Amino acid sequence: MARTQTPPGECPQCWQHANDRRAHRHLRPREDCPQCVDHMLNGHPYIVPKQTTRRR
Repeated sequence: MARTQTPPGECPQCWQHANDRRAHRHLRPREDCPQCVDHMLNGHPYIVPKQTTRRR
């Protein structure tokens, strides 16, 4: 089962589609996911920000 929260530095949609089998369950064999194709062509609309580290 996939984690419920997207790790820092990752796209939430890509993370879900890569780690949750339910995301592509509705597709036939060898059928492309329209959302994934859109991501490949147009990039990521949102990336979870990484936490900044403080140096002393």
